[in-house]
Amino acid sequence: MTKNLSYIFILSVLLSACSTTKYLAPGQKLYTGGEVKVQDKDLKKSDAKALTEELQPLLRPKPNGSILGLRVKLWIYNKTRTKKTKGLAHWLNTKFGEPPVLVSSVDLDKNSNILKNRLQNQSYFQAQVTGDTVSKNAKSKTAKAIYTAVTGPGYKIRKVIFPPGKESIDTAVTGTSAQTFLKPGDKYSLDVIKNERIRIDAKLKEEGFYYFSPESLIMRVDSTITGHQVDIFVAVKNDIAGRSKNIYTIDNIYVYPNYSLRDTSLMLDKAQHYRWYNVVERRKTVNNYIFANTVLMRPGEVYNRTDHNNSLNRFVNLGPYKFVKNRFEDVSTDSSKLNVYYFLTPYKKKSLQLEVLGRTTSANYTGTQVNLNWLNRNAFKGGEALKVTLFGSTDVQVGGDNNGFNVYQAGIQTTLSWPRFISPFYPKADNAYIPHTNLTLGYTLVNRQKLYTLNSFNMSFGYQWKESVHRSHELNLINITFVNPQQVSKLYRDSIASSGNPTLQHVIDKQFTWGPSYSYTFTNTTEDYRTNTFYYNGKVSLSNNIYGLIRGADTTAGKVRTLFGTIFNQYVKLENEIRYFHKTGPNSTFASRLIVGVGLPYGNSTLLPYSQQFFIGGPNSLRGFQARSIGPGSYDPTSKIRKGDFLPDESGDIKVEANIEYRPKLFSIVRGALFVDAGNIWLLNSNSGQPGGVFTKSFLKDMAIDAGFGLRFDLSVLVLRTDLGVPLRAPFRQAGDQEWNLNFRRAVFNLAIGYPF
Repeated sequence: MTKNLSYIFILSVLLSACSTTKYLAPGQKLYTGGEVKVQDKDLKKSDAKALTEELQPLLRPKPNGSILGLRVKLWIYNKTRTKKTKGLAHWLNTKFGEPPVLVSSVDLDKNSNILKNRLQNQSYFQAQVTGDTVSKNAKSKTAKAIYTAVTGPGYKIRKVIFPPGKESIDTAVTGTSAQTFLKPGDKYSLDVIKNERIRIDAKLKEEGFYYFSPESLIMRVDSTITGHQVDIFVAVKNDIAGRSKNIYTIDNIYVYPNYSLRDTSLMLDKAQHYRWYNVVERRKTVNNYIFANTVLMRPGEVYNRTDHNNSLNRFVNLGPYKFVKNRFEDVSTDSSKLNVYYFLTPYKKKSLQLEVLGRTTSANYTGTQVNLNWLNRNAFKGGEALKVTLFGSTDVQVGGDNNGFNVYQAGIQTTLSWPRFISPFYPKADNAYIPHTNLTLGYTLVNRQKLYTLNSFNMSFGYQWKESVHRSHELNLINITFVNPQQVSKLYRDSIASSGNPTLQHVIDKQFTWGPSYSYTFTNTTEDYRTNTFYYNGKVSLSNNIYGLIRGADTTAGKVRTLFGTIFNQYVKLENEIRYFHKTGPNSTFASRLIVGVGLPYGNSTLLPYSQQFFIGGPNSLRGFQARSIGPGSYDPTSKIRKGDFLPDESGDIKVEANIEYRPKLFSIVRGALFVDAGNIWLLNSNSGQPGGVFTKSFLKDMAIDAGFGLRFDLSVLVLRTDLGVPLRAPFRQAGDQEWNLNFRRAVFNLAIGYPF
């Protein structure tokens, strides 16, 4: 094996060194790249390193690309060179080949000036850069460029002077000074100056200066100050247009709900006034009130950019419209008033879509799902989205503990979503996000082959809204779930009797939940520039709490109560999930997650309904254990399984789970992962059928722990994930087992879509 590796290494060196240079003409040298050396005795090593990393990408041209030292594209180019303009060789040459980048194509002076200019923009006004090409020896057919940068002293800001004038534009600019990016003591930076102009412009846009722009400002820099310091003078240019100095107010607002490019007339004679805006269309397609939640500007108000942008976002997210075009026009040449026009191009009102999906589930089943979606984007001319979905799915496990006990589902789901609050009162919502009121009705037929068939009905009514870009809420005033067993096989009933596991019976019990739920989410994980990002989701769910108390429900005392002739579930359920991400570098991240959930059944229930219980294990949880195969507590779920029986799904009333994962970028689209998972589920009340399953103060002794590694393939449209998890500690131990046991023969391979968290 070692001998073969040696051959591969020698072959790689030969391909890289010889095959890509032997085609060069006499005197030609292949360019292998540029190197920047920053030199200054007074410069910190960390600053020099940061400058080098900033300057290196500015060098041009780029050398021929390589993979593990092999210039594959150049090799293909050389091997497929042809004078033909078509054919396989020409296609390979132009599609995959890359012509040689020669040292003669490197402009040392131009690159040196680019680097010098960049250093001057970063406060090193006295910087000097020289460049030269270097070869290993006179006979070498390769060469690189080396640039030596002597930075000189860095200039710092002594003071910043804002306009002292009395005009409204001058006082407005000066009024922004408290939030300036230009701080005395900081190094001069052209990038910061550019961002300062953008900041001032954004602030003035909030105060009505519609025609103002960053280019209306000039920053004068005085670098003659002793001690390598500068003074920066912020000023409004003298030659800007007069309207750039004016504060504008809103006059009339017009909305065109059925606009197309063929429309050239504003049709103001057809405008229908509604509250503070006008709706203009030839044929009635919407009710005028539809835009009361999207037009945030008001006639007579001073123009501001926030309401401008938020209104546009709300139009886009309203639902029925594919394109939104916005225009502001002066009422007259001598007026500081603006007319506002919104031109909306609608989608087709109705659509039919067929989806065929392949999937893997958290329970290690693989299968397919077919969805037939019918959508009406403007059902009642108020932007209501009515969606009806017919679906069917199959989930199959091959070779696992549940081989042959496949799951088949079919059903219908109907959702009606209003782009506003349907309520006598609602939270203030003047941001960029449309609130929604949702009504959902659904039915699912679940058939688990050889075991049971369930009828499941669900209904919910509630609200979704975003408080800000980071905070969102979901409040369902009512959630109704009714699950009714239709057929239960003898095999399943025999398993209940032989195992004594009440969880099996619980699956086929009638389930009737009725109550509200509320969920709050905070996240800033989309802000990639942050070193640390955070995600939190908290949810509380209730079922028949007040009704159960009024009726005096107490199943332990024999006082079982019903609603509509059916025994109802009574519980309080709390769920919390925290994720924390720390960037250790530009291409690596530490990710961690903590989940804590508690369900308290009481009154009419001793257990949470099966649909509300917690599960653990699988590709998105503890990856060293099969999904739903561990817990509750130290209970061994395999202890009472006979040969040929299926492995039941284990569930609990309490869940604690923690995960940590290191995610480095390996190369190209491939990322790696090293991870450790820990957690378990427990019951609140004692259960003779599952000894060791009750939550106690020594719950940490029941934790299941695994570790492993994996690869993620980022294909842009999706992330394909593979993980190999190895159990380190099981919550239960059979005869002869040690508490800690690293055994790769028990490893679990997980294939999934997307990151686990």
